[in-house]
Amino acid sequence: MSSPAAPSSADRPSLAAVFRAFAEVSLSGFGGALPWARRMIVERKGWMSAEEFNEAFALSQFLPGPNVINFSVVFGSRFGGAPGAAAALAGLFGPPLAIVMVLAILYARFGDIEVLSRILSGVTAAAVGLLIAVVGKMAAPMFLKRWNSGPVIAIFAFIGVAIMHWPLPIVFAVLAPVSVAFAWFKK
Repeated sequence: MSSPAAPSSADRPSLAAVFRAFAEVSLSGFGGALPWARRMIVERKGWMSAEEFNEAFALSQFLPGPNVINFSVVFGSRFGGAPGAAAALAGLFGPPLAIVMVLAILYARFGDIEVLSRILSGVTAAAVGLLIAVVGKMAAPMFLKRWNSGPVIAIFAFIGVAIMHWPLPIVFAVLAPVSVAFAWFKK
């Protein structure tokens, strides 16, 4: 995986634009911000190509912590160094933190209302649908443009974890060396 070159200063969004974009992502991404981050950064703003997004997100998955938080730091630092990372992280955390604080107060007061439980179930279903849609969009370039060992490994990982219910560490321990061997022999 090659590291994408840093964008020229003409292509760089301002720190305020990075903050606003991630604030919008965090406010839109109830139940999961990744689909909205991809939509904002790749489709709406054009700050990254689909492949650059996938590469940055792949790096984010290997870092400890939640993927979208890692992605915000990787993205922000790519476009603005440490201040860019801080702006993206503040945009991602700030608005939801304020909303959750207000909701916690309201839930403490009105949490036993039956209709609230039904509303939350509906929101959960919508979040799952969005996650499935973004996985499809992220996987499409991998399956359509570069059919090699990557999609095959991904399919085996899905079968092992989702269908066979094998523990993720075991699937990872088996498939990681296989994937590395395929990449090594491909060179």
